[in-house]
Amino acid sequence: MRIISGTRRGRRLLEFEGDAVRPTTDRVKESIFNLITAYVPDAVCLDMFSGSGALAFEALSRGAKKTVCIDSDARSIDIIRKNADMLGFRDKCDIINMSCFDYVRGTDMKFDIVFLDPPYNKGLIEPALGALTDSDVLSDGAVVVLESDGGDFRGETDGLTIYKQRKYGRTFITVYKIKSKAGGEGTDENCSLSGQL
Repeated sequence: MRIISGTRRGRRLLEFEGDAVRPTTDRVKESIFNLITAYVPDAVCLDMFSGSGALAFEALSRGAKKTVCIDSDARSIDIIRKNADMLGFRDKCDIINMSCFDYVRGTDMKFDIVFLDPPYNKGLIEPALGALTDSDVLSDGAVVVLESDGGDFRGETDGLTIYKQRKYGRTFITVYKIKSKAGGEGTDENCSLSGQL
């Protein structure tokens, strides 16, 4: 697993051994950042199920201003800290060992990008999206990037509308935006399913 682009391009990341944690593949990660490239510079990002911190560190490498990495697993937190130190990003990265649901309910920070990559098929997607829309953590114009399995939830949700969506094998990448308070849904011509990079 590596940083794909930006100031830390090509740098390797520490990751978990075995199958306990499912890392985002380089191909899917590249697709994610192709979809949100205009949002990344100077963004404040939240990585809700951070794992190794790969998405957060990719964002920092590409010019994000700050990231918050949340994970309830102490092993993940240890790897995130080591990766942050190795990449020289510790000063731009808050690393917090707690439930992402508790964090979202308690923080007063605002985020421009939220990465949402929970364990597949564990029933966590709808509660996580609900926690984001029920709280006040999304800045005006924020995007929420969801990685999900083909058999898992990937549709509309209260308060958010699908902005872009792509499919890679069984993996879906869905980019949500806040629904317009005037009743519009803010969709655009890029809202489509495609397996192409």
